[in-house]
Amino acid sequence: MIVFLKLLFLQSIFIYPFSMNTIAEHIADFLKGYPPFNHLTFDQLSEIASSIRVLNLEKNKELFQVNEILHDSFYVVASGVVNLSVIADAEESLLNKCSVGDLFGLRPFFAKNNYMMTAKAREESIIYAIPIATFRPFVANNSEVLNYLLESFAVNTRNPKDKENLTGKLISDTVYYSDQQSEMQYFQSLSYNITPLKTTSSTTVQEAALAMTASLKNSILICDNDVPIGIITDTDMRSKIATGRYPLTVTVDKIMSSPVITVMENISLAEAQLLMLKHNATHLCVTHDGTDKSTIKGIINEHDLIIAQASNPGVLIKEIKRCQAPKELKQIRDRLTDLIQTSITKNIPISHIFNIASEINLAIIKRSVELSILDLGSPPARFAWLSIGSQGRKEQLLLTDQDSILIFEDVAADKYREVKDYFIKLAKKTTFTLEEIGYNLCPNGHLGSNLLWCKSLTDWVKQYDNWMNTPGENSNEISSVFFDYEIAFGEQKIEDTITNVIFKNSKNNTLFYDFLGNDALRKNSPLSFFKNFNVEDEGANKNKFDIKTRALLPLIDGARLFALYFEIRGINNTFQRFKQLAISDTKHAEIYLNCAEAFLILSKFRTVEGLKNDSSGQFINLDELSKVDREKLKNALAPMRELEELIKSKFKLTQFS
Repeated sequence: MIVFLKLLFLQSIFIYPFSMNTIAEHIADFLKGYPPFNHLTFDQLSEIASSIRVLNLEKNKELFQVNEILHDSFYVVASGVVNLSVIADAEESLLNKCSVGDLFGLRPFFAKNNYMMTAKAREESIIYAIPIATFRPFVANNSEVLNYLLESFAVNTRNPKDKENLTGKLISDTVYYSDQQSEMQYFQSLSYNITPLKTTSSTTVQEAALAMTASLKNSILICDNDVPIGIITDTDMRSKIATGRYPLTVTVDKIMSSPVITVMENISLAEAQLLMLKHNATHLCVTHDGTDKSTIKGIINEHDLIIAQASNPGVLIKEIKRCQAPKELKQIRDRLTDLIQTSITKNIPISHIFNIASEINLAIIKRSVELSILDLGSPPARFAWLSIGSQGRKEQLLLTDQDSILIFEDVAADKYREVKDYFIKLAKKTTFTLEEIGYNLCPNGHLGSNLLWCKSLTDWVKQYDNWMNTPGENSNEISSVFFDYEIAFGEQKIEDTITNVIFKNSKNNTLFYDFLGNDALRKNSPLSFFKNFNVEDEGANKNKFDIKTRALLPLIDGARLFALYFEIRGINNTFQRFKQLAISDTKHAEIYLNCAEAFLILSKFRTVEGLKNDSSGQFINLDELSKVDREKLKNALAPMRELEELIKSKFKLTQFS
């Protein structure tokens, strides 16, 4: 491919002196096979191709670097491979590999600040540089191209059109880290100026300019009964007044831009950027109903977009590390709730939201432990604070109960009591801090501050040995949440030891699987014989559907059971467990994949309910659901019957064993 393109280019110069159009046609023909170019006509592609620069990158040659000033073009890989990377903790982290048809370097479309990654040729590559100025009108006038850009950020996939069998992918070039955190910023609602400068159409330009100068504003809205009819910006002043086209004595309606681009107040960063791009505007007017027929609520400018980019999850984690008090951590947790709410509204995939929320929750827990250590002094031994339950599975979106255990390294017998006393104090301080932030204490006492769940590594090994080899025969009856854990603070080797003990004991352990399997089957069915929802018969939640106990827990228990059986390590999230099980046990892949999808749907129902009522979302008021949502909820329960039958078959169980 590289040789062909080089020969083609040389032929155009030396053999066919008038064949630049031929090159443009070849480039246009290449582009039409990849999104979003496939949404443009061949004539449009030929016009774009005529301004494209062809770059030959040698192996390891950089096209742009972190912090480099933005180029006037974005790029398409014509041949070869380009690596996108960032420097994190003094190491280069690979973010993505761009191959033929892939777009990258799109940051100039969405931001004003410098590149946040490096683009380097992995092998000799030919790159098409497409000028932003040339491509902008085609983006602005083609909704399919706009939607492609927006969906690419929304679904966070290599190619949002995979289902249409299109090749190519779009690389946003907006990341701060090599995880998914950065894309989430594009779906946060924007803060905006709620006291914009306003005037009427009878005001002179000179009066408007003086008002803008006095208030240090770079725009002024022209209104009629507080309804926007136009806007004047610094740019208008420079291009229309400073150039002498209009005198200072004319009224503002002579130079204003009209109509004003208006939006709803819950507009996201991505939507705002795309609207500014589409209309070549620098300001958006926020109105009560989002139209130019309703009253003004505020104004958004390009500076607001740059500020919003500093409010992404990565920045929240940095802020968490600097917090000195529970109230500061609570403020950030409240912002996480807002972020989750916005993400649900914007229809961001719930699996993506799980990833973001779990990292922020984890950072809050870690900082809470650190604050306790700062108060108590250095620990007398190494230890690990493990989050268990929903946070241990990376599934805690709502402010539900906190669950934890504390494991400290083995110490001399004469030091044991002293060491344990320290860690009990540490755990109590930490759980109290987390309670102040909004995480309620576990009603079952599954907390590191409980004497039962704060002990040495050897004691914990014995605990897991007893649970797994003689389940149900101990005073501390086994609880399945202790098998879903994530280290929040401390020694990774301690967590690894527990993991090794669990998988050693789980091998061929029929008694253990019999216990866990029956526990999973013991949950009440979500639907009656006649396919109606089984709701609560009495109490405060009478006639409501317990989505946690009847729907989510059976899926969680089933995923955990099979993950242990198939020795799937390092994956605790229920959705990810089912996806991995489909690979490990291909015979039943369809059941696992159906359960994975069901889990996401049910999790979203619970999250929406919790956010709406400021609750754990456990009980769903079915009367408040639309007919479509009731059917969607009911359909999501269907895979549970197949999972139940698979558990019975695999472990030779009945619901009465």
